[in-house]
Amino acid sequence: MKRLLLIALLLIVGCSQKSVDKTTGASQEPALTIDRIVSQPSITGTAPSSPSWSADSRQLAFLWNDSGLPRREIWVVGGDGSGLRQLTSEIEGTGGVNLFVWTPDAADLIYLRSGDIWRVSFANGDGERLTETGGDKSNLAVSPDGRYASFLQDGDLWLFHLGTSSLTRGTEVGVPSISSVPLGRYNRPDVEIGPYVWGGPTYAWSPDSRTIAVHYVDRRNMRTVPFPYYLGKETLVNNLRRGYPGDPNEHRTIGFYGVESGDLTLLDLPGPTANRVVAFSWSPNGTLLLDRESDTAVDRWLHTVDPVDGRMQEIWHDRRETRVYTSIASAWHSDGERVVFLSDLGDRYGLYLLTPGDGTPNLLTNGSFDVTGEPLIASPASMIFFQSNEPSPYERQVFRIPDEGGTATRVTTLPGQHRPYPSPDGTRVALLHNSDLSPPELYLVDTRNDLPESRITMSPTPEFMRRSWVRARYTTFPSRIDDYTLHARILEPAHLKTGKRYPVVFGPAYSNTVRNRWAGTIGLLHQLLVERGYIVIQVDVRGSTGYGRAFREEFLMDFGGRDIDDLESAVNYLSTLPYVDPERVGIWGSSYGGTLTIYSLFKKPGLYKAGVAGAAAVDPYFFGTDDVAIARRPQSHPEAFARGAAQYAGNLEDHLLIIHGMQDDVVPFKTTVVLAEELMRLGKDFDFAFAPGATHGWTRPTHYARYLFGKLVAHFDRYLEPGSQ
Repeated sequence: MKRLLLIALLLIVGCSQKSVDKTTGASQEPALTIDRIVSQPSITGTAPSSPSWSADSRQLAFLWNDSGLPRREIWVVGGDGSGLRQLTSEIEGTGGVNLFVWTPDAADLIYLRSGDIWRVSFANGDGERLTETGGDKSNLAVSPDGRYASFLQDGDLWLFHLGTSSLTRGTEVGVPSISSVPLGRYNRPDVEIGPYVWGGPTYAWSPDSRTIAVHYVDRRNMRTVPFPYYLGKETLVNNLRRGYPGDPNEHRTIGFYGVESGDLTLLDLPGPTANRVVAFSWSPNGTLLLDRESDTAVDRWLHTVDPVDGRMQEIWHDRRETRVYTSIASAWHSDGERVVFLSDLGDRYGLYLLTPGDGTPNLLTNGSFDVTGEPLIASPASMIFFQSNEPSPYERQVFRIPDEGGTATRVTTLPGQHRPYPSPDGTRVALLHNSDLSPPELYLVDTRNDLPESRITMSPTPEFMRRSWVRARYTTFPSRIDDYTLHARILEPAHLKTGKRYPVVFGPAYSNTVRNRWAGTIGLLHQLLVERGYIVIQVDVRGSTGYGRAFREEFLMDFGGRDIDDLESAVNYLSTLPYVDPERVGIWGSSYGGTLTIYSLFKKPGLYKAGVAGAAAVDPYFFGTDDVAIARRPQSHPEAFARGAAQYAGNLEDHLLIIHGMQDDVVPFKTTVVLAEELMRLGKDFDFAFAPGATHGWTRPTHYARYLFGKLVAHFDRYLEPGSQ
């Protein structure tokens, strides 16, 4: 549930009802409309993605479309920022490039297009199609010796010999999904080499190309849950493997596949249905580092594994009962003997250096700020690159530090969010950067000088550049229930009229929303609401990262609790502003943001005049098996499962709109139906809009976006009246 922050919000691809024809005074551009926000080419352009360096650190390849259309091709640029060019071209009858990888000699790039493997020459762009088998191929890689291209398909690992063009199904473990409708997060093969439902590793080549470590998942032990599907000729019962808190989770383990022998050896990991594999990676000498965590997030283990005999050695174990969802990672140190790992051992997430056999890891990073990404090791430079929220919880900047520890050096200068991709030799870093007013773009920075980032791509359309966008302001205010200082991100009309009081919309409510970042279509929705006369606010409620461990972990088993008090504290703050009308405040969100909306209206009647709850999780018994990280299990913590929303339904007195996708397998549609039944039984007035074929994101395809976000904005317009005093 909480894990769905990015998944649930970034899937939203639409906004308001068709707005009236009017002109914005500042830019003389037509007001934003639904149709413009969801149409192609996108007003924000198509963001570059998947930067990847050649092994010699001289060239950078990435995916992009410079016309704003959704299909991407491979582009390349020199490490010094020169020579930008499109390497692959659109091929009639095929889609865009899905994935690519360099060959070790940097002569070619191997890529996936329309279910097949292709090769293109870096030097001249000459290309060829290597397979014609089609299908849903993913996780493309090339062996370190350059002999094979590998990929996942139908639950198995496949090998394509680049010299002989022979294709081999390496493993034979894949078992198809029991689902009859190809929709939803839980629509996965019953058995596969691949990730678990919420991500994780897939496979990794050993340095000598003789062995492949694989992640093996078996779901046949899980509960079978029916999801009715109404859009066929007849109603179907679409069964999915989907557990509830307290159920056994997926069976997850690792194995070793011998490239020459074709044998797959699976390890017997302890607690495979209660512990997840976070990651694994090879050392230069062929030892595997295995990172595991309990589904509850209470326990975390690091092991080394010998691929010859499967012998495991525990090198680190940490346990804390108060943990909630974590952000953890690990990597081999430059020396190939020690380990660098990301953990929340202190008040903030930090990078630690561990020598196997030594039980005391050493903190490498600033303990006053959080490291917010995995350690990126540049062995030739003896450097570790990482992302951090220093100097502000709203920012994500990139730093480098000597791999033995020492003073960290800031690599990035632009305000906003930076995702780093260091070159293998550590001399340059590719960056995907975005901020409140800037959609994602690709930059390069040279670590050997003090020059700022150099911009490589220019994605937004001229229309985007002509518009005047409202800049967010960041503020703090006191909690109404304790001593915490709370943080908010606020957008206000550019020209506030003297004496006028404006309505406020909270949302999308969630944790980790107060960030200087481009929020995609949600960002456009914010701008549209401001154009219509709303003030928009987001608050970092309990459970957010950047404010210390205690603030983050107070979310444990307290959903719809002190976090809605944090939102009320923001209402109190806004009420002190002379241009805010505290009688016209609304709130909305999706997934856990929908939960916050429901609980706010049910437990704090009268605080908000209107609310829109999308895909709201209202019954903890129907949470997912991963949600034991925030709710634990009903067998051990029954009090957490007595917090369902229906018991508070009698308090509803404000204007509620519920939105839900009927094929939502993350927060089952059934739970909203049960709540609606209770509201009707109690004689409550509310509105309900559903999307018959939508899953948890509820706005795919585009016609759902137009319809449902039209309902959302119409709901706020009706009850908050942005055009009135």
